[in-house]
Amino acid sequence: MATTMTTTTTTMMTTTMTTPLLEEKMQRRYYNNCPGCRQDRKNAAHPGIPYRDFFYIWLVTLCSTLPIQSVFPFLYFMIRDLHIAKEEEDIGFYAGFVGSTYMFGRALTSVLWGVVADKYGRKPVIVISILSVIIVNSLFGLSSSYWMAITTRALLGLLCGILGPIKAYASEVSRKEHQALGLSLVGTSRCIGLIVGPAIGGFLAQPAEKYPNIFSQDSLFGRFPYFLPCLCISLFAVCALIACFWLPETLHMHHGDKLQDTSVETLEESLIDSDLKANGEIADEGGSVSKQSLLKNWPLMSAIIVYCVFSLQEMAYIEIFSLWAVSDRKYGGLNFSTEDVGEVLAITGVSLLVYQILLYPFVVKWLSPVRSIRLAAVLTIPLFVAFPFMSNLSGIVLKLVVNCASFVKNVFSVTVITGLNLVQNNAVCQEQRGAANGISVTAMSLFKAAAPAGGGALFSWAQKRTDASFLPGDHIVFFALNVIVVLGLLMTYKPFLAKPGAK
Repeated sequence: MATTMTTTTTTMMTTTMTTPLLEEKMQRRYYNNCPGCRQDRKNAAHPGIPYRDFFYIWLVTLCSTLPIQSVFPFLYFMIRDLHIAKEEEDIGFYAGFVGSTYMFGRALTSVLWGVVADKYGRKPVIVISILSVIIVNSLFGLSSSYWMAITTRALLGLLCGILGPIKAYASEVSRKEHQALGLSLVGTSRCIGLIVGPAIGGFLAQPAEKYPNIFSQDSLFGRFPYFLPCLCISLFAVCALIACFWLPETLHMHHGDKLQDTSVETLEESLIDSDLKANGEIADEGGSVSKQSLLKNWPLMSAIIVYCVFSLQEMAYIEIFSLWAVSDRKYGGLNFSTEDVGEVLAITGVSLLVYQILLYPFVVKWLSPVRSIRLAAVLTIPLFVAFPFMSNLSGIVLKLVVNCASFVKNVFSVTVITGLNLVQNNAVCQEQRGAANGISVTAMSLFKAAAPAGGGALFSWAQKRTDASFLPGDHIVFFALNVIVVLGLLMTYKPFLAKPGAK
């Protein structure tokens, strides 16, 4: 009896002593020459927000996002000038394919870039992606045929694999309590790029026609009227490439390196390592964490599927909004110029920056990511219903209403996309974030590749049925967008969307 009590007491004391030792060991397990360990030490020593690193993330993400949507304000006119469409109503059909090829190219290589980022580091993938923006985006602006435009957009999508690694990077460069802000900055930068990009395209396309006192018809920008916005984005990408030199690497690369000296005794270290291995937390001598199959990780996969549905809606809206705004009043459009569209989107972009930095962290803290997604989706439905009726307005009232509607719609999009990014990154360990985000970007890109083509075809068809008795003209377009929103909203509830850690 006494022996049993002594054994029990010894076991309890060993367990009590081992638990803090486990925590201490895991906190102090740093490896020599490992950039991830250096970053972990930095995060542990500096509990504040890493503003400088977040600024570089914001800048790099913005650089990669600007080319995606910068084409839409002038794409209608570019397709017209390339003489591929036989009728004016068919321009939207051909324009959709140019928007789709970028996403299709990105879908083919996103998982590959994610795997490369997990093996060789986040930073090399980021640098290669920015170089592709500098070179290939400039070539797109020099397109002299429809097929050259298609090819350069597809090549840009193939080489620009930044989105998955940068989302993983934003989760790793700061402490856990600041991850929401880091990922929200990625979302903010993407959304601002999706807004400011079209603004650049709208203001700088066809410069010889808009600014004849500065650019002549015989100049390079007169012969290639859509090169100037692409060139400006490429120059901005050069600045982002320079900023990459200050980006710290966050991937753990142990490769058999020895642990740094600690005060924990060798016997205790062996005991702790044995306990960790028994619990499946250490798989080998390098300290790598055991990994669950990503495809069997339902919290991750369910979040990715919902993310794809909302991304489809977001991309289709961006394509349709620009086409709808510049189309003629007789088709139910607003008859805006490219400058008008650029102005609306620029104002929206600035407003989004304020919302994302000052308000979104409090929104997600108050509501939680999933509840904020649901609220944004519900409020999007009546907003889409109101869009077609804006063509009945004119003058300053029209511009005021369109600016407010554009801002509110993009606030909802930012809230949804950033919330889903948080859910995805919390569903996997660090060693799998690059690949997980690669899978997410691949799936999302496939949906976004279908969105411009489908949206352009739907928009072209809607303009041919302006006299229909049921959902005439653009009403059918925004009704279709609402159907996608409702589907995504329903998928945010159980049993479909599972929380991380759920079986």
